[in-house]
Amino acid sequence: MIKGIRAGRESSYARLFDMYYRPLSVFAVKYVNDLDIAKEIVQDFFVHLYENRESLVISTSLQSYLYQSVRNRSLNHIKHQQVQKKHLDHLSHSQETTEELEEIIRVNELEHRIFQIISELPPRCREIFQMSRVNGKPNKEIAKQLGISIRTVETQISNALKALRKTLGEDISS
Repeated sequence: MIKGIRAGRESSYARLFDMYYRPLSVFAVKYVNDLDIAKEIVQDFFVHLYENRESLVISTSLQSYLYQSVRNRSLNHIKHQQVQKKHLDHLSHSQETTEELEEIIRVNELEHRIFQIISELPPRCREIFQMSRVNGKPNKEIAKQLGISIRTVETQISNALKALRKTLGEDISS
């Protein structure tokens, strides 16, 4: 049979294919766990065998050669899948990192704009707003510390928030 394959006799090749295609496909399934992939591996092997028939060197039995070749191709397929998965995982992680970085940049730009707007507020309004929103002091404490009414503190904070909303848009909450 090997001599017939080397000589290019299609009948020898067809007989080999008919004898071993199914058993080799079942054998490959044990490695790749997918019948369609196993069939593809075996088909590719038979194409390779036919294309390289003239230089075919088999030092073991034909059956051993066939099974060993399909085994090697199955293992190569598994390795290839693992490399692909590794690259996909890396790309996925890279995409997440990029999205996180973009969010950090967006937040930093927003914070910069907010501090820019705050710096442009009238001095007393800016002072009251910073005491309230940046330092977290309650209105009553701000009023007492500055010697003004709570209502004045509330008005100044309201004015600062209006300026922020006007410049940044209505999506900024107090």
